[in-house]
Amino acid sequence: MARPGSPRDRLIVALDLPTVADAEAMIGRIGDNVGVYKIGLQLVFAGGVDLARRLAGEGKAVFLDVKLLDIDNTVASAIDSIVRLGVRFVTVHGYPQAMRAAVAARGDAPLNLLGVTVMTSIGEDDFAAAGYAGTISDRVVARAADARDAGMNGVVASPLEIAAVRAAVGEDMAIVIPGVRPAGADIGDQKRIATPTDAIAAGADYLVVGRPITAAADPAVAAAAIVDEIAAAA
Repeated sequence: MARPGSPRDRLIVALDLPTVADAEAMIGRIGDNVGVYKIGLQLVFAGGVDLARRLAGEGKAVFLDVKLLDIDNTVASAIDSIVRLGVRFVTVHGYPQAMRAAVAARGDAPLNLLGVTVMTSIGEDDFAAAGYAGTISDRVVARAADARDAGMNGVVASPLEIAAVRAAVGEDMAIVIPGVRPAGADIGDQKRIATPTDAIAAGADYLVVGRPITAAADPAVAAAAIVDEIAAAA
């Protein structure tokens, strides 16, 4: 997977907004200050698939964050449909069967498949309560290795696991980091977080940022400040 070409291209803005109209207004406010726009489940169920197709048709890089996990045939069929949207990234939960099905269905299409390791909203207590043994870091590294073996293009992990994931997957796979909060920002429902500077310095390729930009008084200024921070840390 090709590395992002500029600091701007490394910033993914999460359009976690209730309507397509809200998302379009936010895109208009932010403009070209970011390289990638992420459409997640909230917006997907409010017309976000058509928005993704339209943005991709306009030449914008779109990250479709749907975290696919189902039987092989269903995952493969979903990837076949997603390829036709023209988006650049899509997420698949980091289970080996699902990832292998996604890779096979994608074929030679220019769609980057990202394996989700462990959600950044999950702490060690949550992890244990879900019935997992060992540590979150152990599971993240194991799933990252599974993603590498399946032929995925990258993984989604928290800032705390960047170094361990890079050691597991090498330099050819992208590491995408949610849970990024500028210094002093409200952490919301995130638990395993870092600042943009720390995440980039640790080796992240892409940063996903939502509310610190979309809830800012001036989203364009907030986005530009994070891009400047990325540039300074790179």
